[in-house]
Amino acid sequence: MKILIINGPNLNLLGKREPEIYGNKGFDAYYESLKKIYDDVEFDYCQSNVEGFIIDALHAVDGKYDGVVLNAGGYTHTSVALADAIGGIDVPVVEVHISCILAREEFRHKSLIAPKCAGSIMGFGLDSYRLGVEALRIKFSER
Repeated sequence: MKILIINGPNLNLLGKREPEIYGNKGFDAYYESLKKIYDDVEFDYCQSNVEGFIIDALHAVDGKYDGVVLNAGGYTHTSVALADAIGGIDVPVVEVHISCILAREEFRHKSLIAPKCAGSIMGFGLDSYRLGVEALRIKFSER
């Protein structure tokens, strides 16, 4: 199984930005531990603060990946283009969030990408990514 993890804007600041919300661990260290947990999964990872780069990464997954774990960051609540990109591919995408977006500011309560995703996981810290991988493993076993 091959999974692409995509992180959106400001997630390059994990471990530094608002640790009371996002924790104090950077993503690179977590990513390495995730690869050790799932030694039977081939992972790739990218992060961008640029919406078009994330869209291009999604467009490139067909035929290369079995699934995508996507933390779109703030684009979750604003990007119709990102929702359209997810809707235009044949690879399941699991939306993940470190914090529970429903427990935060009201503008974060609506996810424009959720209707196009296979499912959404939020509020479990960095472990939301592991749960996203588990969801894809279940989804992939159904194919």
